[in-house]
Amino acid sequence: MLIIIHSETNKSNIQQNLGRPEYSYYFVLKEFRPVLERIGQVIEVSNPDELVDRLYFDCLSRGEDCVFLSFSPPHRTPIHYACPTIPVFAWEFSTIPTESWQGESRHDWRVVLQACGRAITHSTFTVNAVRDVMGADYPICAIPAPVWDRFAARGEQLAKRPVVDLVTLNLRGLLIDSRRTDLRPYGPPRLREGTPMSFAGPPEDCQLQLEGVVYTSVFNPYDGRKNWQDMVSAFCTTFRDISDVTLVLKLTHHDIADALTDMLHHLYKNQSYQCRIVLIHGYLADADYEALVQATSYVVNSSYGEGQCLPLMEFMSCGKPAIAPLNTAMADYVSSDNAFIVDFTEELTAWPHDPRAAYRTMRYITDWDSLCLAYRASYDVAKTDEQRYAGMSAEAIRSLQRFCSQASTEQRLRDFFAQPLQARGTLPAPVTVA
Repeated sequence: MLIIIHSETNKSNIQQNLGRPEYSYYFVLKEFRPVLERIGQVIEVSNPDELVDRLYFDCLSRGEDCVFLSFSPPHRTPIHYACPTIPVFAWEFSTIPTESWQGESRHDWRVVLQACGRAITHSTFTVNAVRDVMGADYPICAIPAPVWDRFAARGEQLAKRPVVDLVTLNLRGLLIDSRRTDLRPYGPPRLREGTPMSFAGPPEDCQLQLEGVVYTSVFNPYDGRKNWQDMVSAFCTTFRDISDVTLVLKLTHHDIADALTDMLHHLYKNQSYQCRIVLIHGYLADADYEALVQATSYVVNSSYGEGQCLPLMEFMSCGKPAIAPLNTAMADYVSSDNAFIVDFTEELTAWPHDPRAAYRTMRYITDWDSLCLAYRASYDVAKTDEQRYAGMSAEAIRSLQRFCSQASTEQRLRDFFAQPLQARGTLPAPVTVA
């Protein structure tokens, strides 16, 4: 079997695409590739229009099965190839798009899903959202990126103590420490004093030392789903009078200046606090990324929804309990046995690629008071109940093994590829909006 794979972001453009829409599909493709190579021959293409059907007809001539996996959302998945095409996508909203706009019929995802005849996504939540529209028998499978093996292997070498002894990380990039940064330039205009930091210089070698109870979150600060504002304000409020606690925010984006200015403003307006907030942006070698994981007591997520959330999965695979809501993809692997659960409420919103910003779906708003309670309870466990922490750590590893190990992914893929294609039926005419 020949398996052709493609993501619009690839190793040649990942640096300039970091943080842009759909950039994370490349990381998902990379995680899937070793498992796909156990099932068939894998060829990654950068120009699918040129190569997909050429490879497909070559396979057809010698009686070999061939499939094209497009690691992209349905509205960016081609449906004009002769080669069987399967979109592999993440989604975190309550409904999928069922309208089209700007003359592109693929914005109505029903068009693409019907044309392809099957799909792969990463969570039970998304499977249900698709079947709500496409029918209960539509062949779609929840197969998350198989990150567990790689990170569990790292986790075996790491200490899993809730209170961290001194750990040193080396970073090439930018390091901002709330205890060493003058925040006065980031106040309201009438109160500003001093000169803001310059983020235009070349990356520098930095050293970060962490100890105590450490919370970590990895995210793109321009991603409106991540809700880092509540994460920071709840942290500052909860730990206003506690000094041995740190929130590390590892930021992923190719151009960070505007986001950092906004984040520093939030650090300013949440003053005063004895807790510590650290912003890091730049390259961490594997050893230093492992040191960050080791120095982490808890991984934090306060987002409005997740298609799967690779950083949360990675840290939990290493045995780090979480603070997270129990919704969207996270409901497949987060539980009260491995995390401190944050409450949420539903809120109307728009599909993120809809230029009309028309309210057609729901997102999930973090309950701020519940987030504060989760911070407080997790800190108390770290300081006073090492046995419970150890149990949560072990359950994080077990849960993620079930959810996203290479073995479970391989079996799900084999079962999925063995299913016959569903006969293409008729759909209601797409709703087209100018």
